[in-house]
Amino acid sequence: MDPCQFFKCLADDTRLQSLLLIALEGETCVCDLMFALQQDQPKISRHLAALRKCQIVSDTRRGKWVFYDLSPTLPDWAKDVINNTARTNPAYLQDALKRLRAERTDSTNCC
Repeated sequence: MDPCQFFKCLADDTRLQSLLLIALEGETCVCDLMFALQQDQPKISRHLAALRKCQIVSDTRRGKWVFYDLSPTLPDWAKDVINNTARTNPAYLQDALKRLRAERTDSTNCC
């Protein structure tokens, strides 16, 4: 993976927050990210598609739902950047993480 491409792909707030939430919480559905980031489905899906195109995340379809996780082919240095950023910047994700975790405890709202 080219470092320049990697960092360009993360240079958008929605993509970066989505990726960090996935890194912290593991496999995540589009609808979970919609709720956490308070964005509509087309916007979340467009940004996840960009992350997939950069080979930073991979997707799995289960019925009508698509789940995203860190790509298994992601180099160690890229995983380290993502995980370190997620762990050391709690204020950046605080509200979105609260919404995501609340959404996951209420199984009636999503997949």
